[in-house]
Amino acid sequence: MSEALSFPPLMSGEAVTGDAIAAACARAAAGCDAGLICYRLDGAQMQAALVFAPEVPLAQAVAMLPLCGVGFQNALGALSPPEVAVQLDWDGGIRLNGASCGAFRMVAPTTDPEAIPDWLVVGFTLPLYPADDPDLAQTGLNPDQTALYAEGCAEVQPPALVEAWARHTLHWINRWEDLGPASLHREWRGLVFGIDEDATVQGQSGRFIGVDEDFGMLQRSADTTRLIPLTTLLEPAP
Repeated sequence: MSEALSFPPLMSGEAVTGDAIAAACARAAAGCDAGLICYRLDGAQMQAALVFAPEVPLAQAVAMLPLCGVGFQNALGALSPPEVAVQLDWDGGIRLNGASCGAFRMVAPTTDPEAIPDWLVVGFTLPLYPADDPDLAQTGLNPDQTALYAEGCAEVQPPALVEAWARHTLHWINRWEDLGPASLHREWRGLVFGIDEDATVQGQSGRFIGVDEDFGMLQRSADTTRLIPLTTLLEPAP
């Protein structure tokens, strides 16, 4: 079991031994307070998941996925060497120096965009070591996949990263509540990977030209621009 971590006011933590995202969903369904972070820091990958209690319809609440991603980027960017580039995929993916390195997921008890969900969980899984070589004896076997410690981040400790993620995410939650989504949009757009490039998402191909006010992907092909709502990324509650 991991050591207890320190969290900012209105947040709390719980170390778990299984899947942290599933654990957070179970705590949320049982009625835990918003702001709980379940985390698992042992093994070759780390996980952390945050419980939200939305007060807006799901179509707007899912902005917590990119918001948590921005909080993560800010946290890891502050802890890692300056030459390490931390970026985000529209669908929750995390990228280090252009290669995929874990991802965020989100779960809610409903998929109705107009409903106010009882809870929403957003969490990430981050590989610490390359899957094909936990001892880092070999790298480069999968150039599109990487891990934290393969990208010059050996000094980044998982407990410190989770604590920093909590602080930065809370900062963005406060900004989103006080100022609306505009500042989050600006920050996220500067971090997103692959914008203005061709992308295939959920079987739909086209140029990723931006997002709407609720972070739905705008994808252009030929003379058509289609919207892929962020709610399509929701996973069913376990």
